[in-house]
Amino acid sequence: MSLHELPVKPIPAPATPRATSTRSAAANPKVGFVSLGCPKALVDSERILTQLRVEGYDLVPTYDDADVVVVNTCGFIDSAVAESLDAIGEAMAENGKVIVTGCLGKREEIIRQAHPGVLSISGPQDYASVLDAVHTALPPRHDPFISLVPDTGIKLTPKHYAYLKISEGCNHRCTFCIIPSMRGDLVSRPVDEVLREAERLAMGGVRELLVVSQDTSAYGVDVRYAEREWRGRQYQTRMKALCEGLGELGLWTRLHYVYPYPHVDEIIPLMAEGRILPYLDIPFQHASPRILKLMKRPGAVDKTLERIQRWRSVCPELTIRSTFIVGFPGETDAEFEALLDFLDEAQLDRVGAFAYSPVEGARANELPDPVPEALQQERLARFMERQAEISAVRLEAKVGTVQRCIVDSIDGELAIARSQADAPEIDGLVQIQNGQFAGLKPGDFCDVEIMGSDEHDLFGEVAFED
Repeated sequence: MSLHELPVKPIPAPATPRATSTRSAAANPKVGFVSLGCPKALVDSERILTQLRVEGYDLVPTYDDADVVVVNTCGFIDSAVAESLDAIGEAMAENGKVIVTGCLGKREEIIRQAHPGVLSISGPQDYASVLDAVHTALPPRHDPFISLVPDTGIKLTPKHYAYLKISEGCNHRCTFCIIPSMRGDLVSRPVDEVLREAERLAMGGVRELLVVSQDTSAYGVDVRYAEREWRGRQYQTRMKALCEGLGELGLWTRLHYVYPYPHVDEIIPLMAEGRILPYLDIPFQHASPRILKLMKRPGAVDKTLERIQRWRSVCPELTIRSTFIVGFPGETDAEFEALLDFLDEAQLDRVGAFAYSPVEGARANELPDPVPEALQQERLARFMERQAEISAVRLEAKVGTVQRCIVDSIDGELAIARSQADAPEIDGLVQIQNGQFAGLKPGDFCDVEIMGSDEHDLFGEVAFED
């Protein structure tokens, strides 16, 4: 069975060596890898894989070919726990030598109860423990005379975009979330280190950076915004300074997981100037001040709406994506209706939502008046229907415009692309009808005349110059 058949990121082919070796590639120890969870976990997987390649391990795409399998798990909600346990079980059944890491590793007893034969269990970001476990199960045979990895390291994304993780952990204590118990408090990476990584990625062919963390707005608060030097200039370890630096690289830079703090206002002019993409991923979560208080989230809804209007006045092209929880414990009919009203007034471009689900260890589980599951699902359906109507209208307004797009893939005569308003895998697509005719390939930028739309996607043709 192929590891590619799992709902995970595929293992990339090994980098082409820069020199030849007399040792057969078959002599190298072989590792299979399953990566589950969010983009932050994906970055963890890339770092582990890069180090394994540096040490001479081959990365293989099937259980049969692997001498050992590493499973990077997710444990945020119950469905993610079940998916992780299933992936571990499949690896155990198909291979038998399994090393477990990631968020679910912080709950070792659950893994041991289901799969007592796993070789090792470690938590997120514990790269040393993963590598030690691999070394124990499969000692490395490193050849120092060849370079086994590109300068950008091993990537699990397509060549033209990459996730750039700027910090670990989170200082918030949202009642529905257990991430701090898994990943700890905020630890920001030095700004010069982040900018150098971004520069290496750009030199390696990356054309779009997706900035990720648990709380991008809080970047640098733990180090008191310490200054570091990059390209002969001092930069604070702060979100605005980071964006200014990334804007020097000439890439698409997209911000994810941004809390709506006041200093986010400082980023909007950079978007209006074209230095970073006019795109904000802000998890608002709800619109009822009482529910937000129960969630331990920012609750000034009126001020949030005012700020959205102000952002759009500065940068009319701004795209706002968000996520929401419906059916949170104690949510009344009136509070759910207030959430729908918020959607109508905010006119958000991209929205995701899920019904509240108890997570073991989350304080929200102790709140009274849980919403019955049937009512949760009814509210979720109404919420998504309302947002689909908003999305359809906002996308229809783009018909007749020309949108700058980046191509992700070619499908027959079509090129499948994304506009500045679309992050990979979570937002919409732009289907370019004459993509093959125009000679487009993945990673290309092009201007697309929009000719049609639906609730999620746009359709158009390459706008050729007269």
